[in-house]
Amino acid sequence: MQQVKWGEFRVGDLFDISNTLSFNAEVLVDGDKYDYITRTSLNQGILQTTGFVNAENINPAGNWSLGLLQMDFFYRRKPWYAGQFVRKVIPKFAISDSAILFFTTLLNRLKPNLLSVLVRDVDKTFLNSTLQIPITNDGAIDFGFIAEFVAELEAQRVAELASYLQATGLKDYILNQAEKKILLEHKNWAWETFNIEALFGKSTRGKRLKSADRIPGGLPFVTAGEANEGISDFIGNNVEVFSANTTTIDMFGSAKYRNYQYGGDDHIAVVHTEHLPKYASIFVTTAIHKSSHNGQFDYSNNFYASDADELNIVLPIKNGIPDYDAMELLISAIHKLVIKDVVMYANMKIAATKEIINK
Repeated sequence: MQQVKWGEFRVGDLFDISNTLSFNAEVLVDGDKYDYITRTSLNQGILQTTGFVNAENINPAGNWSLGLLQMDFFYRRKPWYAGQFVRKVIPKFAISDSAILFFTTLLNRLKPNLLSVLVRDVDKTFLNSTLQIPITNDGAIDFGFIAEFVAELEAQRVAELASYLQATGLKDYILNQAEKKILLEHKNWAWETFNIEALFGKSTRGKRLKSADRIPGGLPFVTAGEANEGISDFIGNNVEVFSANTTTIDMFGSAKYRNYQYGGDDHIAVVHTEHLPKYASIFVTTAIHKSSHNGQFDYSNNFYASDADELNIVLPIKNGIPDYDAMELLISAIHKLVIKDVVMYANMKIAATKEIINK
């Protein structure tokens, strides 16, 4: 890296940025040919998939979406529709898979500057920003170096992933009979609506702790936002410590499961799901997020603990009460299916790397 030559490029010379035609999620249809992209930072900006809605709103693959809430850039590998406050960023050059990863990282480094301006100034600020990029001796972008650099990083990370999976026992992805059965039967579940407070008692609100007053320590301190799962700092202050296996909902209505003890500021509400089994709590968190993260909460209309107490969520039932055993079993099965893909991906990448080394 020390021998690499770097050049400064104006973003507007490399990318265009444009508005997207938007519509609300109510008009989406069944299907998975298209992604529906919103300003959320979750799931690469994908709220859900959809079939064909109309031709004029389709954005082609091969570009980045930019959500104007968190200013996150996500590369779009399939055609997509957009919700409100989403921009489209289009490269002016041919781009390979390795370059996609590299330039996605570069674009996201512009996030602090974009967050500091009004939405109306985002396009101008973006185009007039600059990027530091490796160059060849003649001043062109060194795509060869970028490809080699990304490949080396990928090999390193895959090796670390394989070691982690082995050490934690997460390489077990074989479904048992009960898990196979639940995957077949869950579509026929009976569902019922329940009030959050009635299920888990009153939610708890964190307390404000200014950055200047924070003492360095080991306790995760949760605030609003998607970056780093909302963890803004690790503190040693004497604050209320919330239990592991609980759910937080931030000021924007975004719910997250916490499998560790943590502190929190007044921009989060804690739903006390700690008495539930782990996977059932994760299931409930998903149900909460689906109910709370609906676009109605923002900087001018914050989500509070009192809003959590009024939330209603839909859960599977047995004998008229929430069937937490079924929730636990389903998430366990899904967990194994996801881990299977990760393990197989890691094994494939490691085998490919060894083959290259042997050659």
